Amino acid sequence: MATQTLSKDDVSYRLHFRMINEQQVEDITIEFFYKPHTITLLTCTVISLMYFAFARNDTDPDSNLRVGLLLAIFFFLIISVLAFPNGPFTRPHPAIWRMVFGLSVLYFLFLVFIVFLNWEQVKSLMYWLDPDLRYATREVEVMEYAVNCHVITWERILSHFDIFAFGHFWGWSMKALLIRSYGLCWTISITWELTELFFMHLLPNFAECWWDQVILDILLCNGGGIWLGMTVCHFLEMRTYHWASIKDIHSTTGKIKRAVLQFTPASWIYVRWFDPKSSFQRVAGIYLFMILWQLTELNTFFLKHIFVFQASHPLSWCRILFVGIITAPTVRQYYAYLTDTQCKRVGTQCWVFGAIAFLEALACVKFGQDLFSKTQVLYVILWLLSLAFITFLCLYGMVWYAERYETHDKNHSECEDSYDRNSKDYWPKRIRGEDSGAAFCSSKQRRSVGKNKAGNGQDRRK
Repeated sequence: MATQTLSKDDVSYRLHFRMINEQQVEDITIEFFYKPHTITLLTCTVISLMYFAFARNDTDPDSNLRVGLLLAIFFFLIISVLAFPNGPFTRPHPAIWRMVFGLSVLYFLFLVFIVFLNWEQVKSLMYWLDPDLRYATREVEVMEYAVNCHVITWERILSHFDIFAFGHFWGWSMKALLIRSYGLCWTISITWELTELFFMHLLPNFAECWWDQVILDILLCNGGGIWLGMTVCHFLEMRTYHWASIKDIHSTTGKIKRAVLQFTPASWIYVRWFDPKSSFQRVAGIYLFMILWQLTELNTFFLKHIFVFQASHPLSWCRILFVGIITAPTVRQYYAYLTDTQCKRVGTQCWVFGAIAFLEALACVKFGQDLFSKTQVLYVILWLLSLAFITFLCLYGMVWYAERYETHDKNHSECEDSYDRNSKDYWPKRIRGEDSGAAFCSSKQRRSVGKNKAGNGQDRRK
């Protein structure tokens, strides 16, 4: 009996970790794109190396270094496709998410390398990547912030609606799609404005007029982006997903639509970060999630201030796009670890993301010692305390809302916390979860079955 129980628990643990770390593709219809082509890939790799090694002109040492570096990254991504886990997503293709994980590993190793250089070596590396960075200036040296805040005109307000305001709005839409919780999104939005106030003595560009911070940032850009993202989330939650093979669709329009829909989620789950039965560990985990999110945002501003490059420079916006991409599987894996009692460790992408956030902060502290020597410790302590207090209020409000307004079924349609894990139907339902790191059922989704059309490029009756 003891041996049988141990074996069952071990299988349970392995299946749970596989679902959050290496999601498998089900119902493969075009096998060519999912079969391993290792020999073909090896042949193409060797031929490509032979071509670039002997056919190109190698008289320019600087060009040799750039081409060699780019090819090393390229072939590392090929190895990533062969060796790394799929991650929690399968759309548009697991190979893409393997390459995303490979890029995050490369960035992690690059940060490790940077930390062991001195300031002159770092500047030399930056000037080698972009010689124009020699003449870069900080934004605070050419712009003024929080000046004449009592002067409020339509011209001045409209001047703030630029490309950065659109990026602010769009960024919060993407964050809402990732977090899928009004409570957490609004908490992060408000705490970020407090973070700007507490770190304003280090970064002068955090200084803003009250109307800019409250009306334009919190209400319009943040609030509008959160509303748009959550509206899309609710739309995707209520849909019924029935995916058909592109080979079974006979019309050209249907085939094109099905090919485009390959870049959309295979399914969408109802996310519940907190509920009245949550443990203290989940509360602490959500607080850690808030801290890590704020730290990632802070790194964006400290990096461009310490290493001196503009917000419009590729080093800035490429990093923002890259962090946004790797945040998607990270949040999914962390949510699975936080809410599923069978998940005993976080996924690999989540681990690498946490390491990247702390290594970026470490690099900022090492190369910005003059800046951080001006840190007022009292502000940092107050920031941590206020973040903990607001997080507690957020979670308390979510519990109050859940107890007062949400209805919970007490049968097998309840979410995973109360589902009978010994049921014979449990594992097939868990494994059928496509998009998430763990399959979390939702009575809200089940009530919506049959109300919407399938997103597969053809009518559901076919």
